[in-house]
Amino acid sequence: MGKAEADLIPAERIESRILLLRGQKVMLDRDLAALYEIPTKALKRAVKRNAVRFPDDFMFVLDEDELADLRCQFGTSSSWGGLRYPPMAFTEQGVAMLSGVLNSPRAIQVNIAIMRAFVRLRHILASHADLARKLEELERKYDSQFSVVFDALRELMNPPDPPRKPIGFRVQERRSTYRTAAARH
Repeated sequence: MGKAEADLIPAERIESRILLLRGQKVMLDRDLAALYEIPTKALKRAVKRNAVRFPDDFMFVLDEDELADLRCQFGTSSSWGGLRYPPMAFTEQGVAMLSGVLNSPRAIQVNIAIMRAFVRLRHILASHADLARKLEELERKYDSQFSVVFDALRELMNPPDPPRKPIGFRVQERRSTYRTAAARH
């Protein structure tokens, strides 16, 4: 893979768009269209033309509850300017199938980057699960005097909650300069 291919799309940009819906890691049609640099409408049209390539375990349309959750999560409106149609969600296999439907050089390179992001996430999750399993084995092996250590390790494995922004606003006023009686003379 050349330098231009590696810089095509940063892995973090792809990974941040992978969601967990219905117990599966998926990417939404609008995110994929943005990565492919095509209109979402064109992506949906290509998928509908090739519907036999996208069974339910490759691609599904979000239901009303999932769509409402997305609107709350992303802050999009239900009318002007928001999602008007339920998005399509593509599993890893569905994204791979898109490479056959969207047959452009960019689509091929984007699909390679997306497949690598899915694999990297799978490795991260597997190593995290392996670490948790080893920690449980050690905990069973040693007595309760080390329970504090194991609790601390378990806390370190959980990602910290993001810091919350204070609600409201702060008024920043310039300080007035007051002169004292001694300074007037």
